[in-house]
Amino acid sequence: MARRTRVRELVNWFVPEKRPMPLPVANLTDRLMESYACAGGINHVDGKNLPSKHAIAEITADLLRLLFPGFFDETPIHSSEIEVVTTALLDSVLGRLEAEIGKSLEYAPPAGLAGAEPRELARTLTLKFLGSLPRVRELLQTDTEAAYNGDPAASSKEEVIVAYPFIEAIAVQRLAHELYLDNIPLIPRIMTEWAHTRTGMDLHPGARIGTHFFVDHCTGTVVGETADIGNHVKMYQGVGLVAKSLAAGQALRGQKRHPTLGDRVTVYAGATIMGGDTVVGEGSTIGASVFLTSSVPANSLVVLEATNVKVIPKKSRDSYVVDYQI
Repeated sequence: MARRTRVRELVNWFVPEKRPMPLPVANLTDRLMESYACAGGINHVDGKNLPSKHAIAEITADLLRLLFPGFFDETPIHSSEIEVVTTALLDSVLGRLEAEIGKSLEYAPPAGLAGAEPRELARTLTLKFLGSLPRVRELLQTDTEAAYNGDPAASSKEEVIVAYPFIEAIAVQRLAHELYLDNIPLIPRIMTEWAHTRTGMDLHPGARIGTHFFVDHCTGTVVGETADIGNHVKMYQGVGLVAKSLAAGQALRGQKRHPTLGDRVTVYAGATIMGGDTVVGEGSTIGASVFLTSSVPANSLVVLEATNVKVIPKKSRDSYVVDYQI
């Protein structure tokens, strides 16, 4: 009965003459408290303090400044002051990230480390992560080269870094991947989802991505957690490296669910490659809109053959019936 009442209230809300009068704050509070009691599965009350999404976003933005000095800053940095600026920024990131990692470890301690002191462990993991930044920069330099060399529309590497959403997306993924490898909960996903909202490209922090990676146009590309991507791989917008089925839910945790792309593979726009046992051999090309669920050998060309495109004169279009079902 209560459910029917709620449905009736929702329906009536869209009819102005039936819309209820605004409730005072006390009544609104009562109704929210009732919701908290009924839908408790989306509450986080009396639990461990979770990492702050806002703080992680700010930290990630500062990490981009450390990776690309001068590109993500509001003012130019002179070579004579870069050491001082870097030291100050590193110190700031260290303190803030350590605090957020500490919250994550208290929320869900990594296996085998449940008895460790979270704050001490957070300090160690934060320093280890910041120590990986030079290596991450080396990878990102190859990505920048791949983007510039692979896109004739790019006028310079500077344009690639400052204007291409792909660079931001892959930079954040490579940072988050370092934290993912150390089994730090929550923060890697917060980072990559922040990049996802900014770039339209969904790269899971667990995906293993080789050197010289490039996704042209970026938008709508999805790379799942257990995907493996080799070196010198190029993809286009709307490509999905996804699982065949998630019907088993949590029973699939830890299993290889997403495909593997060998070195020098190219995947064109809108292609979907599915399944953890699907391997695209090195040097292969997957054509646009291909739906692939099985492995292909090295140096293969995979294209669609069953598509038909009809071109008719505009003058005769009135006599040509097109049935669109939406």
